[in-house]
Amino acid sequence: QVQLVESGGGLVQAGGSLRLSCAASGRTFSNYPMGWFRQAPGKEREFVAAIRWSLGSTYYAGSVKGRFTISRDNAKNTVYLQMNSLKPEDTAVYYCAASERNYSGSSLQGLGAYDYWGQGTQVTVSS
Repeated sequence: QVQLVESGGGLVQAGGSLRLSCAASGRTFSNYPMGWFRQAPGKEREFVAAIRWSLGSTYYAGSVKGRFTISRDNAKNTVYLQMNSLKPEDTAVYYCAASERNYSGSSLQGLGAYDYWGQGTQVTVSS
């Protein structure tokens, strides 16, 4: 059974940093994309970042580009999201997602591109 477990969320002041981790178990996603999404209260879940193994290609939402960095460790079957210069509007539950299909580019911004989801981790940024 595939499991994605996020960790690293918490409360931070504006301008601070957090590093989220997502550990995958049950299968290896080394050949497929993984991503991060977030959902704020009363809003739809939105794309944050994604990464493909091949070529190490990364994709970001415009609102986080330049502040967030997605990376992955093949050996640990883990994906990370380094979040710097956090803003109150970054407050949300952050979800890790993994795909069994070899999507790329803008396709990775859609919820439907992913087959597995974690339970989410809360990130709260105070002003």
